[in-house]
Amino acid sequence: MKYAFFLGCTIPARAMNYEVSTRKIADKLGIELVDLQDFDCCGFPVKSVDSFTTIVMAAKNIAVAEEKGIDICTLCNGCVVTLAEANHELKHNEELKKRVNKELSKIGREFKGTIEIKHLARILYEDVGVENIKKAVKFPLDDFKLAAHYGCHYFKPSIVYGKFEDPEFPTSLDKLIEATGAPEFNYSTKTDCCGGGILGVTEDVALKMAQTKLDDLKKEKADAMISICPFCSVMYDANQKSVEKIAETEYNLPVLYYTQVLGLALGVPPDELEFKRNRIKPKEMIKKFDEKYGENTVKSEE
Repeated sequence: MKYAFFLGCTIPARAMNYEVSTRKIADKLGIELVDLQDFDCCGFPVKSVDSFTTIVMAAKNIAVAEEKGIDICTLCNGCVVTLAEANHELKHNEELKKRVNKELSKIGREFKGTIEIKHLARILYEDVGVENIKKAVKFPLDDFKLAAHYGCHYFKPSIVYGKFEDPEFPTSLDKLIEATGAPEFNYSTKTDCCGGGILGVTEDVALKMAQTKLDDLKKEKADAMISICPFCSVMYDANQKSVEKIAETEYNLPVLYYTQVLGLALGVPPDELEFKRNRIKPKEMIKKFDEKYGENTVKSEE
């Protein structure tokens, strides 16, 4: 199982815990992640200004992976939607493909339409499989209430993703979380947007949007929010203290990447999953985990 590993811009700068934990669980599950040096920005930041330039930028990255003959694995919801949309449009619009390839020819590249782009969570769900993940779990996380946060671009627009998920009632991330041994956890604001898309335009509205979900999870007494998107994590983790100021309350809710909690369940030692890089530290959760499994996790690595 081999994929070209597309990190994008945000992860190397602000979410190295996501990258490190992904590499750890990939090793455990037999996923080979290939680093390609010619990958650039996916194009997402300029989409609202120049859609054609965005498609050219995305197509260039797709062409890089096509030259190696391997599908792309992304960790970011923004990256996956940008690359997947461009891939879909270019495969179904010959005229657009010709225009884009005219631009790519200037740097010796060509979009052919021979690969697919998938988010890591979807790879885990469809290609590795929930049942295989369950079999690989060494330390079930059955003591923790873990709340799934999907993020808008993980399954929208549906046609680009082959309608693999119902955008109104998504289940794949919930099932992946439950595969770690965590109990089913439902809450009313599960599919709400984090607000990140308008953070640079209307910060107070963006923070209010994040507050809605944080309020809900505080009421439901979640132990942690589970994210699969670095920018969603910026809203709920990095900006949580800002939300607390306007809400006049304290959440202290860890926002963890799915790869971090999966790593725990698979037997990766906690100190190798970069929890220190999370803004809201999951101290109580790790303490509880260590009290239950600490000695066994040490022995498993010896």
